[in-house]
Amino acid sequence: MTMSSQELFFASARKCLSVGKKSLSLPLSLDLAAQVLAIDLGLKPALLYDSNGASATQVQQYLNSLQSAQLVSESLHTLVISGNALIINRAIVMTNLEQMLLGSNVGVINVCHTLEKPIIADLLNKDLRSMTQDLLVILREHVELQETEKPLYIGDKSEPWNLCTLFGILLGYPVTYWFDQNKSFENCLAMTPLMVTKAWATWQADAEGHRCCLYSFSIPASLHKDTQSTVAYWDNRLKERFHRQTVLSNLTVCQSVVTLPSVCL
Repeated sequence: MTMSSQELFFASARKCLSVGKKSLSLPLSLDLAAQVLAIDLGLKPALLYDSNGASATQVQQYLNSLQSAQLVSESLHTLVISGNALIINRAIVMTNLEQMLLGSNVGVINVCHTLEKPIIADLLNKDLRSMTQDLLVILREHVELQETEKPLYIGDKSEPWNLCTLFGILLGYPVTYWFDQNKSFENCLAMTPLMVTKAWATWQADAEGHRCCLYSFSIPASLHKDTQSTVAYWDNRLKERFHRQTVLSNLTVCQSVVTLPSVCL
């Protein structure tokens, strides 16, 4: 009896991502599958894996299993930065990093704790440019080595990197936060109204379909006008890519404003 794609995804998650005797639940495995499909389709460049405590090696084994079953392409890989495992579409991530160095349409917001309120930051300050260039070189070298069946560990090179800023870039957000981590990891976002943007889509894995959140990011409401064109560009690009595929459906982008007593980045 032939297994459906849903069953194959679930079987791969159960086989590769179990921690001890505990495996991913069906809803979690379906959500992960939808996210991985979105990355493979180019709808998002990466996912920070946090479904359970599975190791980076297990995550890569999961991807290898999906690739062997021809459920996803060879473009997907596991990237490990400071103990954080990300599932990436390597080609898209590299393109985004190259565009970042050329001054692409990505906003950077300075949220240093010494500021009274968040401000637009220099797109390519020295630290950000160095971090972007270093990661791009590492990824290019990895492509040349063709070591596709093992996770790519960045190692000590990432120690000076601002992971908050980098993860925003890797995850494909139109804006990312920056702060001077050499001075403090605190920020000035406490009690600051934030406009939260979320993008949802449906994977028709079963009769009802599985609804998943592809993106969730925030922008200080006070900077809405300053970042409006950047977010609009991201929104249009997402919709264009979405219309070129048939795996996911019912794209919905919604916004809401929240104010929190503290914000951890």
